[in-house]
Amino acid sequence: MGSDIPHVPEVAVPASPSTLDRRRFLALTGGGALTFAAALAGFSAAPVRASPVFRANPFTLGVASGDPVPDGVVLWTRLAPDPLAADGLGGMAQRAVPVQWQVARDPRFRQVERAGVVRATPELAHSVHAEVGGLEPGRDYWYRFRAGSELSPVGRTRTAPAAGTRPDQVRFAYASCQNYAEGYFTAYRHLAEEDVDLVVHLGDYIYEGANVGTIGRAHLPAVECFSLTDYRIRYSQYKSDPDLQAAHAVAPWVVVLDDHEIDNNWADDVDGGGVGGEVFRARRIAALKAYYENMPLRRASMPVGPDMQLYRRLRYGTLADFNVVDTRQFRDDQACGDGRQIDCADRLDPARTMLGDAQEAWLLDGLADSPATWKVMANQIFMMQADHEAGPVQAFGMDTWDGYAAARTRLLDGVRERGVGDFVVITGDAHRSVAADLKANFDDPGSATVGAEFLATSVSAGGDGVDQDPLGGVWLAENPHMKFHNVQRGYATCTLTPDAWRTDYRVVPYVREPGAPVSTRASVHVEAGVPGIAEVS
Repeated sequence: MGSDIPHVPEVAVPASPSTLDRRRFLALTGGGALTFAAALAGFSAAPVRASPVFRANPFTLGVASGDPVPDGVVLWTRLAPDPLAADGLGGMAQRAVPVQWQVARDPRFRQVERAGVVRATPELAHSVHAEVGGLEPGRDYWYRFRAGSELSPVGRTRTAPAAGTRPDQVRFAYASCQNYAEGYFTAYRHLAEEDVDLVVHLGDYIYEGANVGTIGRAHLPAVECFSLTDYRIRYSQYKSDPDLQAAHAVAPWVVVLDDHEIDNNWADDVDGGGVGGEVFRARRIAALKAYYENMPLRRASMPVGPDMQLYRRLRYGTLADFNVVDTRQFRDDQACGDGRQIDCADRLDPARTMLGDAQEAWLLDGLADSPATWKVMANQIFMMQADHEAGPVQAFGMDTWDGYAAARTRLLDGVRERGVGDFVVITGDAHRSVAADLKANFDDPGSATVGAEFLATSVSAGGDGVDQDPLGGVWLAENPHMKFHNVQRGYATCTLTPDAWRTDYRVVPYVREPGAPVSTRASVHVEAGVPGIAEVS
């Protein structure tokens, strides 16, 4: 948070992880300081392979960290020497494997701060979720794993500021919608070069369909995902991407799923076609399990059957609260048959919900009680009104908050009634970027401005983008609360201070080929104490 935080683009990842022998590793851990974590990756009836020998590097899927708090973070990896193996287990046998982890104050691990062992089990695809505590707030740490004689790449993470303190600045990036078959993840290579405190991923980490594409990145397996094996292979394919691995390895991530992690436009207990029952329940169970196995999530988010706890709050001192919401598991089915609709009365039904009663109350209570300057809502689908039709007729997409208009009004009214200031929503999903004011009444430009929303584009979904398209022209003309629009691929970075918020829309000109440069298409500013967009530059 300050100038004393070391900058680490020079972190050395060993060319051959296996070169560090056991004696050297134990010396760096402090020998007997190794502790066997009581929290395993999961219960396992499988025999333990105490001294595993791998035919190939088991760390092919990289490393990651997530959900930072002032004194700790969760560390993730998954053992997969053959990541695309047909059984979905990454080339691992039906045995549990002890995986050692280290957290150090320096990238060369001369000052190891914490160390332990987690058991990677076949029940969780040999994933590791090591919850590390006892760290100092607001500083960088480096981490790595060891299984047998194999050593993982080095990752960097950063703890949150101490509770009650006010950092001078918090800088984070956020992204969504990375379709492997439709484009290269070049945006992540550039994001990995940004010095950010955290990365927020707002969903569509994978796409579930059998997309072949035309750029040589066809989805595996070559079918739509339904089974646990299908989803595991799909995650392995995505996580094998070096650009995505690079972005995971430089900062902690805060993740939440959207729809394509299971099925396009699913809603609670029904699939995208509005069909529920045991078939979709089984699919949801499989998809959520694979999501947990492949994400840097804490045990609190381990799914139980078809349910997964994903909404949560992370505090960055008194400068920012990140309220991560879940807009899929508790929502009513899309109104009027989904899609884009005109004159859909059901979307105005106050009984319909996007968040569910418990999550909505949790969100509003947390916003009202927050000591932070910036109250951030990390949200999957855009909240602003988006009229899709030129002229007096209005058409709205039913999967977004427009399809739950009464629930949106109730939420924004709740924000106003509780006197919540400096309310900012960050959003993904739409494969385009928009900066907008959130209005008490979107049909009345003179109504009160409740906050601001920053919708950021996709990483690769949709293929090569353009600066503007016809829909963007309609949106800007029909929705005066929208202040900026763009349809290129990329991500956004946000710089927060006690006085101001700046969102930089970082875009790449193409994704169908690797190696695109990155640039800032626009910088959008919000002033503390003044709701809404102040300036676009």
